[in-house]
Amino acid sequence: MPTQAQFLALFRDSVFLTNSYININLVRIDERTSNIVILAGKSLEIEIDRSGRRTVR
Repeated sequence: MPTQAQFLALFRDSVFLTNSYININLVRIDERTSNIVILAGKSLEIEIDRSGRRTVR
């Protein structure tokens, strides 16, 4: 279950990506780390940790 901080970061990122016309291909919670992973566009990966911090690759 995502934390409130993760949910808010996921919502903001989803709005930004869709407003930029970037497809969101996958949203998943990594069961090992409890981080949310978003795969978008052709090569964009966003990871959101439990405190809501994002790592973009």
